[in-house]
Amino acid sequence: MRVVIADDAVLLREGLVRLLTESGHEVVAAVGDGDALVEAVVTHRPDISVVDVRMPPSHTDEGLRAAVEARRRVPRTPVLVLSQYVEVSYADDLLATTGGGAGGGGIGYLLKDRVAAIDEFLDALARVAAGGTVLDPEVISQLLVRRRRNDPLAELTPREREVLALMAEGRSNTAIARALVVSDGAVEKHVRNIFTKLDLPPDATNHHRRVLAVLTHLRA
Repeated sequence: MRVVIADDAVLLREGLVRLLTESGHEVVAAVGDGDALVEAVVTHRPDISVVDVRMPPSHTDEGLRAAVEARRRVPRTPVLVLSQYVEVSYADDLLATTGGGAGGGGIGYLLKDRVAAIDEFLDALARVAAGGTVLDPEVISQLLVRRRRNDPLAELTPREREVLALMAEGRSNTAIARALVVSDGAVEKHVRNIFTKLDLPPDATNHHRRVLAVLTHLRA
């Protein structure tokens, strides 16, 4: 894959460059601020960008805002965001770019600690580049704390909630079946039931319905 890296921490940035290069990927740009990220995405049209949330000058949300702008300028460009801490509001903003003017495309939000688990990180990178949604389990748990009183998931069975939670981690039906020790067919049935109970439009693609289901889960 062709990758853009945006992180103002030189050691981490260079470490990512080396890791990805040794894994067979091509790093087409490695930058340290949001403006440079947007320029790199527009210029190189990478398969995926790996972006730090906090970058200069204020070290708050420049990286995220740059990622959103990059997705506006280059619709469907996949972005994997790395953060030192769980930034719930930032995660919500990022998830919002899966629709509307941002045009969909793969999205990921991981804590930087996950980079140390190299195989897991590279797997997440591949899934996001392929158009999937990958969220750190800690991000999911904190998003769920913000549950509204009117729970749109109320009609789901406990097993369907388990399936939906694993979907939110970016797992395929086969991976969910392994985790729950059930058949692929059982998972497919649960997924169909989830789509029906959440009143997701049948005319949408299966992948799009999957993303909508995950967003409903996280915002419930």
